[in-house]
Amino acid sequence: MTVRIGVIGAGWIGQEHIRRLTETIAGAQVTAVTDIDAERAAQAAKTAGAQVHPDGAALIAADDVDAVLVTSWGPTHAEHVLGAIAAGKPVFCEKPLATTSEDCLKIVEAEQAHGRRLVQVGFMRRFDQGYRQMKDVIASGRIGTPLIVHCAHRNATVPASYTSDMAALDTAVHEIDVLRWLLDDEIVSTQVIAPRATANKHEHLTDPQIMLFETAKGVRIDLEVFVNCRYGYDIQCETVGEEGLVRLPDPAAVGVRTAGAHSTAVLPDWTGRFADAFDTEFREWVANLAAGNEPTGPSAWDGYAATVITGATAEALTSGRIVPTDIPNRPAFYATGGHQ
Repeated sequence: MTVRIGVIGAGWIGQEHIRRLTETIAGAQVTAVTDIDAERAAQAAKTAGAQVHPDGAALIAADDVDAVLVTSWGPTHAEHVLGAIAAGKPVFCEKPLATTSEDCLKIVEAEQAHGRRLVQVGFMRRFDQGYRQMKDVIASGRIGTPLIVHCAHRNATVPASYTSDMAALDTAVHEIDVLRWLLDDEIVSTQVIAPRATANKHEHLTDPQIMLFETAKGVRIDLEVFVNCRYGYDIQCETVGEEGLVRLPDPAAVGVRTAGAHSTAVLPDWTGRFADAFDTEFREWVANLAAGNEPTGPSAWDGYAATVITGATAEALTSGRIVPTDIPNRPAFYATGGHQ
């Protein structure tokens, strides 16, 4: 069965996913595209041989759309995801699921009322081979009970439009989701410490930041977010258990010996670092839909939790306080959702 997909949002990430679904993923066909910029929508649709629709509602209602991919501006996500649920169509939504926890809860409630999982959120790190190997090690008990997690998320640089709260809302959100999944645990409080600032940052920006999280089971997590590190894109994660530790591997790279030094390249940005994870994410999503199954990736509940935690972390940066997340217990409907 070929899954016919309508794409809402034809910006850079939307175009990249259209390319992926058209050229890389078997069993998928992009049949419809819409964007606030009609010319951009037409161009994206042409590359996929798809029809252009005037808006998201028309695309969702189209007879030749089996599933919906939302890659539009964040504040529009809730409207389109709710529209897809109302139409009974599976929907893949790039993060964030919604920009407010209230809208996320509306989505959670609508999906539960539908009675079947339809929503998957685009947290691609769960599909990265290294993180999956870490998950297997932790779940197997080989390192014993997890006690501490050390993480770093470093970017070479960010544009002037990047603001201090984006360190949580746009950057740390990926660690927040993947750590909840790795540990099978919930984050219950968050704190942000600002060390000495780098001279390479824009004047308005707090950089770097150290985020401290506590989970329901008492695991302590420290996350360094440094978005002007200059040397490249660097993702680190190490989980320390009672009997050992497991560390995320660096991307494979050849070692070069020259001029009296031994070096390996550091990737410049996230596109190369997680390209395979994006492919795996969509390959599994399409395969599940083609088989008539519910999506098994990050759920609407995971999207809700991430929005709550990132919001609390942004508040912690401003207030200087330890901020509780107050996330309620996961509903039974999502008992196994998002835990591949």
